[in-house]
Amino acid sequence: MAASNYTASNLSVLEGLEAVRKRPGMYIGSTDSRGLMHCLWEIIDNSVDEALAGYGQNIQIILHKDGSVEVQDDGRGVPTDIEPRTGLSGVEVVYTKLHAGGKFGGGSYTASGGLHGVGASVVNALSSRLDVHVDRGGKTYQMSFRHGVPGIFDDGRTPKPDNAFSTAGDPLQVVGKAKRGVTGTRVRYWADPMIFTPDAKFSYADLTARARQTAFLIPGLRIAIRDDRRLPGTPGENESFEEVFQHDGGIGEFVEYLAHDTSVTDIWRFTGRETFTETVPVLDGKGHSKLTEVERECEVDIALRWGIGYETTLRTFVNIIATPKGGTHQTGFEQGLLKTFRKHLTDNARKFKVGANEKIEKDDVLAGLTAVLTVRLAEPQFEGQTKEILGTPAVRQIVSQVVAKQLADKLKATARADKTQATQLSEKVVAEMKSRVSARVHKETQRRKNALETSSMPTKLVDCRTTDVEKSELFIVEGDSALGTARLARSSTYQALLPIRGKILNVQKASITDMLANTECAAIIQVIGAGSGRSFDLDSRRYDKIVMMTDADVDGAHIRTLLLTLFYRYMRPLVEAGKIYAAVPPLHRVEVVHRGKPNEMVYTYTEQELHQLLASLEAEGKSYKEPIQRYKGLGEMDADQLAETTMDPRHRMLRRVRVSDAEAAERAFTLLMGSEVAPRKDFIIRGAHKLDAAAIDV
Repeated sequence: MAASNYTASNLSVLEGLEAVRKRPGMYIGSTDSRGLMHCLWEIIDNSVDEALAGYGQNIQIILHKDGSVEVQDDGRGVPTDIEPRTGLSGVEVVYTKLHAGGKFGGGSYTASGGLHGVGASVVNALSSRLDVHVDRGGKTYQMSFRHGVPGIFDDGRTPKPDNAFSTAGDPLQVVGKAKRGVTGTRVRYWADPMIFTPDAKFSYADLTARARQTAFLIPGLRIAIRDDRRLPGTPGENESFEEVFQHDGGIGEFVEYLAHDTSVTDIWRFTGRETFTETVPVLDGKGHSKLTEVERECEVDIALRWGIGYETTLRTFVNIIATPKGGTHQTGFEQGLLKTFRKHLTDNARKFKVGANEKIEKDDVLAGLTAVLTVRLAEPQFEGQTKEILGTPAVRQIVSQVVAKQLADKLKATARADKTQATQLSEKVVAEMKSRVSARVHKETQRRKNALETSSMPTKLVDCRTTDVEKSELFIVEGDSALGTARLARSSTYQALLPIRGKILNVQKASITDMLANTECAAIIQVIGAGSGRSFDLDSRRYDKIVMMTDADVDGAHIRTLLLTLFYRYMRPLVEAGKIYAAVPPLHRVEVVHRGKPNEMVYTYTEQELHQLLASLEAEGKSYKEPIQRYKGLGEMDADQLAETTMDPRHRMLRRVRVSDAEAAERAFTLLMGSEVAPRKDFIIRGAHKLDAAAIDV
C-alpha cells in the first residue's frame, strides 16, 4: 500500500471483549487444552479468592457431559446492584468489562490470586455461552451471555449455546428466592468451539492436582470435583466420578504429602508477620496518578522437614499463586537457612568436626529438604505477566528474618526430641558438605578413552572398542548364561555388556551408604561413569544408551523395576534425557513351513500376537512346526536369534523410559518399592480382580 493511501480510515479499533475474541492468545496464552484450562483457573480463582478472604468454605466444580463446566461457591456472591460510573449491574460489569473487579485496592480483598479483573470477562468473551447465578439478599439472580454479550436465552428444558437468544430487556433477572443467609455464585460456561482447537479438553488430572494444592494452602476449604463426561482413560469413564479435597492441616500436611524419604526431622512450622513501606502510584479523587508511600503487611507461613535423601522439593506461593521460578521470598528463605546453619556450625565446629577452611554452601543445606513457603501481601509485584517470580524487594528480608530466628531456636532447643533432631540435621548438613568437597576432588573425569584403560572397571564388564560416546551402548544383562549368548550376539565395536547377578538392592528403602556398598549398584555407577546423586554429570557418561536386557517373565520385570528405581533415585538425568531403554525379547518362535523353499522363522512378543499369527496362518492354509518354542529366558536363544530379535539395531525393538511426570513417578516408586507396606497391600487388593491368573509365571 502506498504511503498516501494509509489514512486513519485504515486503523481498526477493537472495543470491549471484541479484542479478546480477535487475539485470544494475548490473554490466555494459547487456544489448545492449556488455554482451555487457563480459562477454568480464572473462574475457580474467583471462588478461591472469596475463601481466601474468609467468605465461603465450599467450592464445587462440575465437568458436564455436554462439554460445559460449572463452578459453584458459597462466597458473598457477585454484587447485583448498579455500579454508578457505568450504570450497569455489578454482574454485567464483572463479566463484560476488562480490568474491572474488587481486587484493585478497594478493600474487598487484602490478598488475591486472580488476574485482577481480566479473568472472568475474558472467559465470557471466549465462551459461546456463559450463565451466572447469584444468591444474594434473599434472591437468586441470573444473567446469561453469548460471546460476551448479555441477553436472555429461550432454553425450554435444556440450556444450550445455540438456543434462541434475545438482547431485549434487562439481562439480570430474578429467577427465585434464596434461603436466608445463603449467598454464593454459580458460573456455567461452554467454551466457544470457533476459538479453541477441536482437541482441546479439560484435564481431570490437572484439575485435581490444582484442587489438592489449593486445599492444602487454605485449611478448611472443601473443593469437590465431579466428572460427568464418561471419557475413556479418566476415573469417570464408566460412571460419574467425584473427588473431594479438604486438608485441615494446611501446608504442614502438604509437606507430609510431598515428602517420600525417611525423615530426619519432624515437620517444623515457621510463621511471622511484618510491615514494610513501598512507594506506589495511587489515583487521587480527580483520577490523577500520584506516587504515594503506603504501608503493607507481609504474612509468612513456612512448613519444612529434612529427610535422609539428597533431593530438594521446594514449593513457593504468593497469595496461593504458585511461583515455580521463585523470587524474593525464596531468596530470603534460602538466605535465612544458609546464614543460620553457617553460624550454628561455626559455633559448634569441634562437636561436628568442621575445619576452619570448610564452609557449607546452599546445596548442602537444601539436600533432603521438603518445604512449602507461602507469603501473603496486598498487591505483590511480579516479574512478567505469568506471575512465576515474585519481585517485591522487602519480602526477602522479612522471610529471611523469620527463618533465621525460628530455625536458630530449633537448632538450640534443649528438649530431648528437638535436640536429637537438631544434632542429626547438623550432622547431615556437614556430611553433605564433606561429600561435595570430596566429589570435587575425586570427581571421575573418565569418558570413553581406550580399551586398555578398562582395567580399572569391574572385571565382569565386557567393554566395546569405540571411543565415540554418542554411538556406544551398554547392555545390562540378567545373569551369566545370558551374558555368554549376548557376547556372541553383540557388535563389539559399540555394544558393551555388564552382567548383574539376580536382583539388585532395592534402593528405595536403603540408605546411600548401603547403596554404594552394594556390589551390583556400585558396579553400575562405576561403569556408567557419571557419578550419582547430586554430583551426577550427564555429560560424563561413558555410554549413550543404557539398555536393560532381562528375561520376558515376572522376575525379569522385577529386575527392571529395581534397576529403574536405582536410575530414577540416583541417576535421574539419564531418565529425563531419555537415555534408559528396555530391550524387548520375543516370547515365542514359530517356524512356518514353506514347500520348496526354506522355512520362515516368525517371532511374537505377546500371547495375543501369537494367537493372531496362528489364526492368520490357518486362514492362509499354511502350516507350522509343533511344538512352538516358548523362550523362558535370554539364555535359551542362540546368538543369531538374540542378535536378530533383541540387539541388532536393524531389527530390534527398544522401549525408551521417560519421566513425563516426575511427581507421579516418585509416588509410584514409593508405593511399589518403599518401606510402607499398608498402601502397597491396598494397591494389590484393589487391582487383584484385574489379574489374569494364567499370566503368572509359576
